[in-house]
Amino acid sequence: MKVADLAQGKDNNFNLIRIIAAYAVLVQHAFPLALGPKTAVPLEVSLGVPIGVIAVDVFFMTSGFLVTASLLARKSTVEFVWARVLRIFPALFVMLMLTVFGLGLFFTTLSPSSYLLNYWTRNYFINGLTLLFGVSYELPGVFEGNPYAKAVNGSLWTMPHELRMYVTLAVAWAALSLAPRVRSAVFPVLVVVAAFASGVGVVAARFGLLAESHWMGFFFMFFSGAAFYVLRARIPLSSRLFVGCLCVLAAAAAMGHTAFFVVYKLSLAYVLFFVAYVPAGWIRHYNRFGDYSYGVYIYSFPVQQSVAALLPGISVLSMVLLSSAFTFVLAGLSWHLIEKRVMGLKGHCVEGTHRLLPGWLLRTPR
Repeated sequence: MKVADLAQGKDNNFNLIRIIAAYAVLVQHAFPLALGPKTAVPLEVSLGVPIGVIAVDVFFMTSGFLVTASLLARKSTVEFVWARVLRIFPALFVMLMLTVFGLGLFFTTLSPSSYLLNYWTRNYFINGLTLLFGVSYELPGVFEGNPYAKAVNGSLWTMPHELRMYVTLAVAWAALSLAPRVRSAVFPVLVVVAAFASGVGVVAARFGLLAESHWMGFFFMFFSGAAFYVLRARIPLSSRLFVGCLCVLAAAAAMGHTAFFVVYKLSLAYVLFFVAYVPAGWIRHYNRFGDYSYGVYIYSFPVQQSVAALLPGISVLSMVLLSSAFTFVLAGLSWHLIEKRVMGLKGHCVEGTHRLLPGWLLRTPR
């Protein structure tokens, strides 16, 4: 059985995987936000790869797989762009409004007028909403006395990287549309080469041969997921291979951090997509709830910082429990009231774009 045999439709475990990953980020952040930035986080000491890092890798790899599938299914850069814009920015805008004009006004030590007219308030909002050129982390006078001082939403730091991956993928596809006869053959090759080259770079950096780079690691994860999709007809999903990967990971963990790092980076894709498609039955019932992962990811950090400010000296366990309750409420509201609804507007947005822009600019060569 190949990946292509199962990678059809939405009957899979990606929603469950993503919510677990988002919650893992919440759990990791609970340690420094409750106890301070020098606090060790889960798996950091034992494996050398913190639980939150694994979660973010899962996000990027899953994203690479699914957005590549979306692009190749639509074969339209305009549809691809609108799908990504509607998935990310409306919910992000609402979160920023609540953070800057609700939470920020409540917690700032400045007067309301000084806070609202402050350059850094505007900078935080604008950078957070545009993403592509980075984000800001501090709002004036907010959370200055917290154990992890000032940072309002540290989770947002990965989002500019992910947006750049989307842009890279879309630009490559659009550029190849100028040579439609070779696009179907060249695009998969470019994706695989990007994954292989960045993987070599990540391993080389681990051994000190290159400078370490978050961007390189994210690029590898994203394009590993993309490569799994373009090679889906050739990759078998085997229980033996899956168990073999787990055994090698366990052996590498016993050998030390470097061995685990290398094996983890090279085996995560297979483990992830096996779990995404092979386990079935009752586990798929989670899909009825929707996809709360994005809401959990963008709301958890400011919720946790608020809890830390309101309850000084809170324990990690209490931080996890309290912030989980508030975060999941916000994530559920975000999904049902914003994310799910605006994604239904994609067709109208695409039609409007086609009406506004000249046909020759939007036409997809065959």
